[in-house]
Amino acid sequence: MTQDVFLSAVKALTEGRLTLQDVFGTAEALHRSGNTDLALQIYQLWIGLNRDHHLLYAAHFNQAVTLSAIGRPEEARTALEKAIELNPDFYPAYINLGGVMENLGQADAAVDTWNRLATRLGSITGHGIRMKATALKQIARVLEERQQVVSAEEVLRQSLELDNSQRENAEHLLASRMVQCRWPVVVPFEGMDHMAQMRNFSPLSLAAYTDDPLLHLASAWEHCCKMFGRRIARLPEVTPAERADRQRLRIGYVSSDLKAHAVGYLIAEVFGLHDRSKVEIFAYYCGPGGEDPLKQRIRASFDHWTDITTMSDEVAANRIRDDGIDILVDLNGHTKGARTRLFGMRPAPVNVNWLGYPGTMGTPYHHYVIADEWIIPPGREMYCSEKVMRLPCYQANDRQRAVANQPPSRSEVGLPEDGAVFCCFNSQQKISRLMFERWMRILHSVPGSVLWLLEANDEVHNRLWEKAEACGIGRNRVIFGRRLPSPDHLARMTLADLFLDTFPYGAHTTASDALWMSVPILTLSGRSFASRVGGSLLRSAGLPELVCSTPDEYVETAIALGNDRPRLLAYREQLRAAKPNAVMFDTNLLVSRLEGLYAEMWADFMAGRLPRPDLRNLDVYLDAGIEHPAEVIDFAPEDEYFARWRKGLAERDHLYPMPADSRLWTTPQMENG
Repeated sequence: MTQDVFLSAVKALTEGRLTLQDVFGTAEALHRSGNTDLALQIYQLWIGLNRDHHLLYAAHFNQAVTLSAIGRPEEARTALEKAIELNPDFYPAYINLGGVMENLGQADAAVDTWNRLATRLGSITGHGIRMKATALKQIARVLEERQQVVSAEEVLRQSLELDNSQRENAEHLLASRMVQCRWPVVVPFEGMDHMAQMRNFSPLSLAAYTDDPLLHLASAWEHCCKMFGRRIARLPEVTPAERADRQRLRIGYVSSDLKAHAVGYLIAEVFGLHDRSKVEIFAYYCGPGGEDPLKQRIRASFDHWTDITTMSDEVAANRIRDDGIDILVDLNGHTKGARTRLFGMRPAPVNVNWLGYPGTMGTPYHHYVIADEWIIPPGREMYCSEKVMRLPCYQANDRQRAVANQPPSRSEVGLPEDGAVFCCFNSQQKISRLMFERWMRILHSVPGSVLWLLEANDEVHNRLWEKAEACGIGRNRVIFGRRLPSPDHLARMTLADLFLDTFPYGAHTTASDALWMSVPILTLSGRSFASRVGGSLLRSAGLPELVCSTPDEYVETAIALGNDRPRLLAYREQLRAAKPNAVMFDTNLLVSRLEGLYAEMWADFMAGRLPRPDLRNLDVYLDAGIEHPAEVIDFAPEDEYFARWRKGLAERDHLYPMPADSRLWTTPQMENG
């Protein structure tokens, strides 16, 4: 059928009966069906026959789009340069050309291309403003990736002042301020007041900004609505009757992180431990190219590996459907590289959210979220749109992780030989002002102690040193360790006495690393998923007493431990002795229980009782939640938390009375509050 379409189009072209719009439609249809070479032939034939056509530049542009999509950037660059040569005022070609140059490793040339466009757009028109905002967005993204975060923030601000509807730009601006430890994070500017910025946090950044799981749910829902729309065209439904003879479940894992990445380091051992008599496992990799030893190891542990990075969602969804996947596991969630829309197309009957993102997806198409009894306690399922399923310990662990043979000495990494070494190797965006001030109180009360953080850049270092000095702590007591390959980083962790966790987004992979190296962690568990992972890990490693329930308890415990080195050494020995039998490191148990959860999910599907996410009233919850001053008050007891929410919802009900059958007060989000 595809060949017939192609031949028919070629015949029409040579006879002069195919318009350029018809060419675009035919080529797009061929590309989406996986016949990209035929699509390119259509473009090339039309271009060859229409050298003087006034829209020749558009054909070169669309040809370049297709070439980029299939990973042929040099040819795409040539086509885009031709499009600009033919029509220097065709602005989208500059945007795409910059992107191609960036992919070719020519970031400076990419920025120059986008600056050419920004300079060219002097006239004040709606189209010109949108194009200039897009060019600025691309410049900011590259600057951000090159760690030029201050310049990136300024460019993003300019872009948002032109067009404040650019959610992605607002997300990056807020994330950039968090990475730089620029407090307060939310600073209003023209066109973007406090409330507008709160509405535009990415779900991942919001998890590090506030310990508010109801707001996280509402924000995730809003993010998906804005990014993917409320309607995603689905593939034909799979019925239980079609899979009634399934003897072995087909499990598909979708991830951009099956490589040397935090998620890859956690999950590497899981795939090889699956019971092949129960499941057949498929990887759908959607990350960057390139190879590393961990990626090679993970790939070898799958039954099937498909790289969908360059596939459209439609092509990838059809590939997953053709593979007969029963349960599709989202290992990205709301993180970089995610293919959320792909899950919305429902290529598999069951969708699962696990491990890659610490929270609810807030979509109508993720059926289950995997957690444990500490991360989402019984009775607090209202924080999730998905049905909550639980493992003994939520987080997978790799017992085969490589560790360098010989750790350095303290002096070799700039640490004092004597005195307590508190460390936190979490990324900078997880460090809040209030938590940093607590750390300074701890240092003040533990003479000779230091805080060991992961290096960032000189500006961040100076900003944190200045903040430490403002708290009465010398800058020599805040030490930055350089970034090292994982085996060397794990080895040097043993130089620390106590890992101080961040809040509200705590250590996840980094916590596993520390506990694997027998370094005790002190954590503060709040209400949100991201704040409770550290507590889950400590409890499953046998140290529940290091899980604090209030900020004051956290500070007081850290001070007591910092002044009691023998007790810290005892915890280290306790972790070392417990490791062979700890639930946290029993990956065989985790995989066995995971397969049990998959079986339960499949039983739900076969019985026609798949969960249906309740997403009602989340717009109201978003309005109520964004008013809380999270940078001033980051923690409150649960009764105060629910009282605040009831007050906010009551005020909205007073202003906009809900109909009698409204579920404003009886949604799962509040019914157990």
